[in-house]
Amino acid sequence: MNNLVVLETVDASTLETYISVGKKSYREHYLHLWENEDPTPYISIGFTNTIVSAELMDPNVTNYLVKMGQDIVGIVKLVKNKGVDEFPDETSLKAEKIYLLKAFSGKGLGKKVLQLIEKEAIDLKKKVVWLDTMQKGKPLQFYLKNGFKIKRESELTIIGAKPSEKAMYILTKQL
Repeated sequence: MNNLVVLETVDASTLETYISVGKKSYREHYLHLWENEDPTPYISIGFTNTIVSAELMDPNVTNYLVKMGQDIVGIVKLVKNKGVDEFPDETSLKAEKIYLLKAFSGKGLGKKVLQLIEKEAIDLKKKVVWLDTMQKGKPLQFYLKNGFKIKRESELTIIGAKPSEKAMYILTKQL
């Protein structure tokens, strides 16, 4: 089995795969955030053909398939010039989506994906990588263990999210 993890840039030929894997991985991990376990409000703003096609045309956004050998194990979306608070666009990269399929979770892939994202940020001459994560759950501990720091509180603002699950943090990692 080939354990090499790579980020493969999505293009028109892999658009549907990105959407499919994104929806599946999101549903596997985040149904508990939504009223009636219905993530449609999030899916409809993040994983439609129209939206992802527009992202593919945006030079500030790169969508990736996460591959391990020949297996597609998740997706990543990076926004190359996206500041937060005192960190300006020019020196900041936002990791907007990092979703791995449940079958591949807990195998060290997340750490490898973060390393690939950090390498991309360094190649782009960024000084900080940042992301949003839920205050509850395993992802927060994972990011903290991998060098991210809590910057401040945030909130999930999409209609349909359970009020008890809206609390988020913005995390940053200086490079």
